[in-house]
Amino acid sequence: MRRKTPFMAATLAAGLFFYSSCTPAEKTDTKDYTQYVNTFIGGADNGHTFPGACYPFGMIQTSPVTGAVGWRYCSEYVYEDSLVWGFTQTHLNGTGCMDLGDILVMPVTGTRVRAWDAYRSHFPKDKEAATPGYYTAELSDPQVKAELTASIHAALHRYTYHKADSASILIDLQHGPAWREEQYHSQVNSCEVNWEDAQTLTGHVNNTVWVNQDYFFVMKFNRPVVDSIYLPMGETEKGKRIIASFDMQSGDELMMKVALSTTSVDGAKKNLEAEIPAWDFEGVKTAAHNEWNNYLSRIEIDGTDDEKTNFYTCFYHALIQPNQISDVDGMYRNAADSIVKAGTGTFYSTFSLWDTYRAAHPFYTLMIPERVDGFVNSLIEQGEVQGFLPIWGLWGKENFCMIGNHGVSVIAEAYRKGFRGFDAERAFNIIKKTQTVSHPLKSDWEVYTKYGYFPTDLIKAESVSSTLESVYDDYAAADMARRMGKEEDAAYFAKRADYYKNMFDPQTKFMRPRKADGTWKAPFNPSALGHSESIGGDYTEGNAWQYTWHVQHDVPGLIQLFGGEEPFLNKLDSLFTVQLEGESLADVTGLIGQYAHGNEPSHHVTYLYALAGRPERTQELVREIFDTQYKNKPDGLCGNDDCGQMSAWYMLSAMGFYPVDPVSAEYVFGAPQLPKMTLHLADGKTFTIIAENLSKEHKYVDSITLNGEPYTKKTISHEEIVKGGTLVYKMK
Repeated sequence: MRRKTPFMAATLAAGLFFYSSCTPAEKTDTKDYTQYVNTFIGGADNGHTFPGACYPFGMIQTSPVTGAVGWRYCSEYVYEDSLVWGFTQTHLNGTGCMDLGDILVMPVTGTRVRAWDAYRSHFPKDKEAATPGYYTAELSDPQVKAELTASIHAALHRYTYHKADSASILIDLQHGPAWREEQYHSQVNSCEVNWEDAQTLTGHVNNTVWVNQDYFFVMKFNRPVVDSIYLPMGETEKGKRIIASFDMQSGDELMMKVALSTTSVDGAKKNLEAEIPAWDFEGVKTAAHNEWNNYLSRIEIDGTDDEKTNFYTCFYHALIQPNQISDVDGMYRNAADSIVKAGTGTFYSTFSLWDTYRAAHPFYTLMIPERVDGFVNSLIEQGEVQGFLPIWGLWGKENFCMIGNHGVSVIAEAYRKGFRGFDAERAFNIIKKTQTVSHPLKSDWEVYTKYGYFPTDLIKAESVSSTLESVYDDYAAADMARRMGKEEDAAYFAKRADYYKNMFDPQTKFMRPRKADGTWKAPFNPSALGHSESIGGDYTEGNAWQYTWHVQHDVPGLIQLFGGEEPFLNKLDSLFTVQLEGESLADVTGLIGQYAHGNEPSHHVTYLYALAGRPERTQELVREIFDTQYKNKPDGLCGNDDCGQMSAWYMLSAMGFYPVDPVSAEYVFGAPQLPKMTLHLADGKTFTIIAENLSKEHKYVDSITLNGEPYTKKTISHEEIVKGGTLVYKMK
């Protein structure tokens, strides 16, 4: 099933970069699927998405900034805001932490010498618009029309000055989203800039918010800078702020290219020359649009306009990352700050693995298979450098956010599904090291194996969640070992995969914090939320109600702990009816009872009904989540998109199935939410999903056929889907 040809080949033609991409199944129609993408979905409340321009899996995300301090501004944009600070070149999609937001630029007119924060502008919402690969807004105060587009490593800005009073650009290298005001003014460690000529600024910035980040840049203008001034720097500031001015008339356009590299200014220049050598804004915009459309056309759906918009926006959000941070020549800065060449020529980062192992990576194995080996090789390369697989990989570094080490799951899943574009021995070696060699911040395997769980009195926080998440990775390691014939390793990890049973309190029937002496921690409130960054506790962004179900690999074993299907289902019913009371938590949102769809540990839980003999309840709940938690409006996401995981849940669930246990390569049936979908798969295959008689009233599955034959299993395998065929649900 593996294809050895790289998905993208950078090509120069007629002075304009373009990328040719073939969908897995070549298609001849040119329907514009990008018309259904609303990049503003998730731009309000806590979706933490951004509306700006980017390229699929690209390094650059150039987007407006309406704020940068505090959790609300993880993506630097909140739809309701009326002031724009400027435009930065990199962004995180839907995360709950701050970083990137590199190189803020803002077109300005009028007085050039003002306070650093006096260049912001109002922008009328009816003049703001975006589509995949393009963003535009009218800036009222300087009277400038701003337009942005992007390639993989570079952004192209076009500013039309309606008045030309001291037409200038603010270049702010101190800027970057930060948790607190003082961090905003101190996160830059060093900053070097050099005017190479009247149209070219280069530089290098090192900063630290979430990871220690080095970026090198080249910035080119289509007209010469006639004057530049440096604004005063604050006491803790090291990032320079420059006002570059131009000789312009009303109606003139100023264009600006910005390319980035993790390696060097020369690397940034190579990226720019390869991708945007000419001043062809429309050409770059069209190339980005076409690449997005090529991807989006891999799935054709029937449905209402709102359903299409929700679906294709989810598809779009899922492909913003992981990000290709290696240069066009394959060089990148690794976790040890060495400049190396990616083994396969491309290195990816931005792996929000605690979130994305659940559904986003399974989605990639189905719909974007040509990228999977690249993702796996990148995880392996970073793991070998830092000594363990990435927990949360960003800009080639480790930020140690979240728990478990679900790079193990991503690799084991790829291996189980037949991907062979990586060295399996090398992959398993780093998996084994990850799961057996302790490292200071996130794993203490000696304690884990001694007690068979993480005792609450020996672990600083998250003892229950850390145990349950680590158990899944042990299961993933065991599965890969078994498939490779490593029986001793398989037995070792399979034994640890049963450790979840040590967390289950048969009296309360919850996964409960336990001390080293075997006693249960008391007092115990199953509704009490835990969060290591703020309130501590034994759970991760959740509580006992939500984490009791975190046994993705052994649902029969979990049912047995409850004493059978009936008590299991009774407890599961309570999850959706018992209300969450007491202290709230920003990450625990999208509530149906105690079920929190806005946070990832809940994502598989509705499908447990289907595995416990009550599939109709799964079908009801999936419909309720679709109707209440995903909407075609800026506040249409009930939680952080988390690098595409919220989006992947929606798309897979719309198909009528979901990977409760990704490594198993089985998808558990729920209920389809669209009347027809056609998946254009690798090797020219198609898989068509039809929901006969689907309506608001007919949300239950009466029967299923696969290629015309009755299908009665609770799951469908990855192999069955990728062979192609037709899956028909008869609804009732």
